[in-house]
Amino acid sequence: MPLKTFRPNTPSRRNMSMMDFSDLTKTKPEKSLSKGKRGTGGRNNVGRITSRFRGGGVKRTLREIDFKRDKDGVPAVVKTLEYDPNRSSNIALLAYADGEKRYILAPVGLALQDKVISGDKVEIKPGNAMKLKNIPVGIELHNIEARPGSGAKFVRSAGQVAQIRSKEGQYVQIKLPSGEIRMLHADCKATIGQIGNLEHMNVKLGKAGRKRYLGKKPHNRGVAMNPIDHPMGGGEGRSSGGGHPRSPWGQLAKAGKTRNKKKASTKFIVQRRKK
Repeated sequence: MPLKTFRPNTPSRRNMSMMDFSDLTKTKPEKSLSKGKRGTGGRNNVGRITSRFRGGGVKRTLREIDFKRDKDGVPAVVKTLEYDPNRSSNIALLAYADGEKRYILAPVGLALQDKVISGDKVEIKPGNAMKLKNIPVGIELHNIEARPGSGAKFVRSAGQVAQIRSKEGQYVQIKLPSGEIRMLHADCKATIGQIGNLEHMNVKLGKAGRKRYLGKKPHNRGVAMNPIDHPMGGGEGRSSGGGHPRSPWGQLAKAGKTRNKKKASTKFIVQRRKK
């Protein structure tokens, strides 16, 4: 899907680019798989801001995506290829032989009227889903489960792809887009192919207003504030703050590790993304 640029009528238009949606189906989202999406604006249940610089944005409709691909043995036909405002990748509407409809992430090479299926031993082609133990070594994957039956957690954004490195007993080594090599259970499901919408990474917003459409407010630096507003503020002239970087409430920003050891899955990491 190519990028669309504009004539430089204004300074923002000069640097703006967006996706050309000519390849997508011009239909409204499937009503049975759609619902309204409510935003928090960065506030918790009592209305206090717990995550700064969030709020506003355009109204969105949430599409229910099938991340489990658990409808085994039932063939489906691709009815539409649609834009999804809630993610960077495009989505495809599948119409199953039994009449059910589901959305999936659209991989590269998936076209209208293509047939896809999930199961134990199905054809190795983009859009088909199966367990890792049934996928040959070296095949490109996306939409990968972390635990069997939990639904996909890895490799879900535009242009991302993972690859099977090796198989050892009940576990399979996967190289993730970050460069991390991780062991996953052989019964975890994955979808064949690379996620589409490859040009998404080259989109330039061009103006601050498009950032506000996404629900992101301006991010103020602590060193630009007054001392009463931030521990790193103040000083004569332009200063870098002095002291260690910290939050407005004094919590060190670059101090210790925050990973929960009880919930960590480091024993499954063969090679870290940061060597």
